[in-house]
Amino acid sequence: MTTTATQDPRETPGAGRPAREHASSSGTAGASGAPGAALAVLPGVLASALAWTDAHRTRFALPDDVLEPHTQVNATLKPLGELAQLGSTIRRTTAPGTPEHEVAGDLVAYAWEQLHEGALLLELLRAEPFAAYPYEIYAAFAGYGLRHEGFEALARPLTATRAWAHTEQHANRQLGLVNSERRVGVVTHTDAGGVLSRTWLGGLSEPWMFEGPSGYALTHTVFHLTDWGRMPDRVPGKIDGYLRTWLPAWADGCLESGQWDLTGELLAVAASLPGPAPAELLDAVWPVLADVQHPTGCVPETGVPVQDPAPDPYPFIDCYHSTLVTAFAAALSLRSLRQRDERTDETTPGRERHTP
Repeated sequence: MTTTATQDPRETPGAGRPAREHASSSGTAGASGAPGAALAVLPGVLASALAWTDAHRTRFALPDDVLEPHTQVNATLKPLGELAQLGSTIRRTTAPGTPEHEVAGDLVAYAWEQLHEGALLLELLRAEPFAAYPYEIYAAFAGYGLRHEGFEALARPLTATRAWAHTEQHANRQLGLVNSERRVGVVTHTDAGGVLSRTWLGGLSEPWMFEGPSGYALTHTVFHLTDWGRMPDRVPGKIDGYLRTWLPAWADGCLESGQWDLTGELLAVAASLPGPAPAELLDAVWPVLADVQHPTGCVPETGVPVQDPAPDPYPFIDCYHSTLVTAFAAALSLRSLRQRDERTDETTPGRERHTP
């Protein structure tokens, strides 16, 4: 979904405390935060990130020439697809009637309108029948219940071709295509388990080989495997144990180097694991990321957080994804921690369970 900057944030000019100081002042993944620290900041982080995204929704609007060959997909359709994907997950993860639930739903509806309720994706598929990205964007809406009959009528024969089944791509990307097929409701072109075994994560790679590209490959492997956190039980036991062991060290490294976008994705992975939430990790990392978040709600991808009180302290392209990821990870983390508390209420003898 994005790439990792390699510049040391401590060398980045600008106001604000260095990332290392942010981490040390609030605790890091290597030093457990106070119990409940994540729950103390998560509602505000989620609400603020969504408010910023909603206030900047027009920045996701597609240009009139979006179908022209010269138009950059990564600057137009990609951000809109991410808005749909992460917004739909937040909508499903938050409680009906809450402001966050309603805002997330409005953002997905806005993205669908930008695509002319799927008609624009049909035009893209006609122009580029060999491309997977129109299908993957469509699947984000189909999984949410928004469908376009014409798109699916054309996609069915295309996804049955030999070329579709043998498109050459990285294993985590192929896993994403398998998940898109699941969402649309067609027979997958290959077995997800076989694809998973070829990913960096599925191979249980040496943890000290973790760096930016492998980190994003890892997080997206989990997102595709679990349908963006909706199905944690799809994570095999060995991978679950591997992630629970090494996520704290990886998150600590991301905090120290100011990789806020990747930190958010790792938090989303932590909240997508089956079983009890990794509360110590969430309690250690979330207060740091909350401190990085600007008062307007946006979160920079990398570098020293600025202290500029301006409404837009960062260029949109440098913060939209990390802000969306922060909201996505916050919604998943709240769900995971609250489910843990519910399990505790149900299993602790003599403890009376209260419901609001």
